[in-house]
Amino acid sequence: MNRIRAVMGSVGGGARGVATALVAAAIVLAATAVRAEFDVAAARGRLVLADEPAGALSLTAAKEKLTPEPQPIVVVGRIGGRGMDPFVKGKASFSLVEMPDGHASKPGHKADDCPFCKKRAASAPIAAVQFVGEDGAELPIDARALFGVKEGQDVVIRGSGRFDPKLGIPVIQLTGDGIHVRPAAK
Repeated sequence: MNRIRAVMGSVGGGARGVATALVAAAIVLAATAVRAEFDVAAARGRLVLADEPAGALSLTAAKEKLTPEPQPIVVVGRIGGRGMDPFVKGKASFSLVEMPDGHASKPGHKADDCPFCKKRAASAPIAAVQFVGEDGAELPIDARALFGVKEGQDVVIRGSGRFDPKLGIPVIQLTGDGIHVRPAAK
């Protein structure tokens, strides 16, 4: 209610000002209602997996398996965006990049400086991951807030995926119905 008063107080007088204030108030009320209806704890409880799902595929292996038609899949990847922010602000979505291979786990190895890792990453697909509600709409909360994740974390996503090789870029589209955040390596 305070927001509505603030909006109305900032709008000039007259019929036009009252109409503008009423439209602004309706928008504020609608946005508040959407947030109030979304139960973060319930979504987190439904989506966060305590145990890692078995059979996770790399993004490269998933690309080979998937078709343009959605099908069940479990993938593993690292939250990242190849130089861009991997998160969509205010939405339960992010991008995944391929996990480093075995040689990259050696002490002192820096994937950013390794020509083999750079070549592998350049040809590997990216996964665009989204989490939706029962209505099929993308959840209206930032994935960082919903799952407590950040760029560079390794996650396993269970859900439905598709890949269309006719698209000009190698992007796997995933709709997740579960996420397992792997513990950080020590």
